[in-house]
Amino acid sequence: MVSPSDPSPAAAPEDSFLELLAETLENLDRVPRGQFLQRFFKTIAQLDLSETVSSEYWDQILERRRQLADTLGKPISLKAAMVDVLASSSYLRVPILMEYDDLRKLQFNAATDPLTELYNRRLFEEHFDKELNRALRYNQHLALVILDLHQFKEVNDRFGHPQGDLFLRTAAATLRKSLRTSDYAFRIGGDEFALLLVHSDSEQASTLARRIRANFATAVQNMQASVGLGLDYGIAIFPEDGDQKEVLVRVADQRLYEMKHVERGAKAQKQAPQQAPPAPIKAPPQPVATPVPTSAPSVSAPAAPGRGETRKWERVSLAGTRAYAQLADDPQKTARVIDLGYGGLALEMESSAEIGSRFSAVLHVPILPPVRVLLRKLYQVPGSSGQVRIGCAFVS
Repeated sequence: MVSPSDPSPAAAPEDSFLELLAETLENLDRVPRGQFLQRFFKTIAQLDLSETVSSEYWDQILERRRQLADTLGKPISLKAAMVDVLASSSYLRVPILMEYDDLRKLQFNAATDPLTELYNRRLFEEHFDKELNRALRYNQHLALVILDLHQFKEVNDRFGHPQGDLFLRTAAATLRKSLRTSDYAFRIGGDEFALLLVHSDSEQASTLARRIRANFATAVQNMQASVGLGLDYGIAIFPEDGDQKEVLVRVADQRLYEMKHVERGAKAQKQAPQQAPPAPIKAPPQPVATPVPTSAPSVSAPAAPGRGETRKWERVSLAGTRAYAQLADDPQKTARVIDLGYGGLALEMESSAEIGSRFSAVLHVPILPPVRVLLRKLYQVPGSSGQVRIGCAFVS
């Protein structure tokens, strides 16, 4: 992890100039390229070189930068490569000195994100390849966690980008405090972050992600922010979810999206106006001899859609996600999970499917590990497109 005490990551103007120069020279023809480089080396180092030799020196500098990057395992600036090449040349007339701290600062700038001081996306790609190869070689777990800030756009729109930058730095600080020394944290874009957790399986990665989320929520609360800002995350594990970088990134992104979908559904359900319980229907007049109940059972939640028991807990909609249930008595038979709550769930399956009054199933719900449950069927009503909706309660 990069320490906040490292040199400031603000890029020096000459670094930006040299990068722009390199891009421009790539598009020049040989003759104007040589003429420019001849004047360039004359200006910065008092070297009297021909146009051809100047072009050769520039090619050596570009090649030297690639070699240093491969050797050190991190990007190297053009300035550092130029000093290295010119210092070893017999043509050097005026010594060019670079302090060690300056070189360290250049390397720091090339590897980190200026705002958060986390590793940048370039380092993410390089470290991901390296750690994935290591995990494959030694048959070890590797966890990828992709995170982003929930409702971050609302913060920028209401309070401006400086406030948004403050929350980004807070998220980065939370990651630094929560990770082990063997783990890596990166800012890979806008409000997106990534973690590489070595030797971590699904349970360990999920535990860490939940702790990071809670720590960030506490930090935001201490800042007295008036926006419900939070961290959403998606996790992919090697080798269970794939052995290719692109596959793992896609799985983590999909699970991040699914978490956002569940969060939005829960928030919408929470904000929806609560409907009053339906007024009790008066029973028709009874004969005098028939005893009249002294009290009616209270209704604690809206009735389930169909005949059966009333719900005691609210449900979170999982429509549009990949949540499904695998029926234990027939591994080939599955049903989509439509909604889920503390007390039960609703399934949707083919109308021709037969299902008993009690049955066991293995639930596969985004973000959660697979879990085996025993269910009791409460009702069955026609659904859409030839499907049936089955309401179930969990059996202890």
